[in-house]
Amino acid sequence: MVKKRIAIIPARGGSKRIPKKNIIDFFGKPLIAWTIEAAIHSNLFDTILVSTDSEEIAEISKSYGADVPFLRDKYADDFSTVSSATLSALKQLRNFNGQAYEIVTQLMPNCPLRSSKNIIDQQEVFENSTTKNSLLSGFNYGMFNPWWAHIKNDDNTYKKVFSEFSFTKRSQDLEPLICPSGATWISTVNNLKKFNSFYSSPYSFYNFKWHEVVDIDDSNDLILAKAAFKILNGEL
Repeated sequence: MVKKRIAIIPARGGSKRIPKKNIIDFFGKPLIAWTIEAAIHSNLFDTILVSTDSEEIAEISKSYGADVPFLRDKYADDFSTVSSATLSALKQLRNFNGQAYEIVTQLMPNCPLRSSKNIIDQQEVFENSTTKNSLLSGFNYGMFNPWWAHIKNDDNTYKKVFSEFSFTKRSQDLEPLICPSGATWISTVNNLKKFNSFYSSPYSFYNFKWHEVVDIDDSNDLILAKAAFKILNGEL
């Protein structure tokens, strides 16, 4: 049986920088619950699958309405790519119940501020595209513009990372750069299999506001996400 859309939420249990990151409390709910509920409220998906190696994450995910028919059997280490885990989840699901899908949307649980409307808007752009190349979520760099990045040499001197940058060039004249966010990555299943990555050739970005797609990887990111939550809810 081929269905149209599946959302896969990759949520391994072995996070190091923030232990049990995917289920820490975030404004009264486990972190992963925000992503599950956004996917459910979008009303887009035939299946919302949480791919995890953790029984605890599985039980919490099921309690918020996600499907967790099995635990992840591969790619739960510190080195595997998320795309590999998502592809493996598609294969594992097909072996489990025979279901296949046309479009896969990967939703990272460490991006709790991406809303159902964000998902709907990005999905609409993807499905209206004639090429159906991968569409990744991102946002424009602000004050942390990489054009200004320098790297430290062994002798404690510094050099520019990008030779294109000029000290005499105004910031508004620099080429715009986009920062990827793991919030919402969309591809056809066939394209994901072909490239073994959402970074297909070519791929494109859907631009969000930075505070809609904060990735929480460490404790500083968590502080930033809490501030962004308050911005989105009119508290700042």
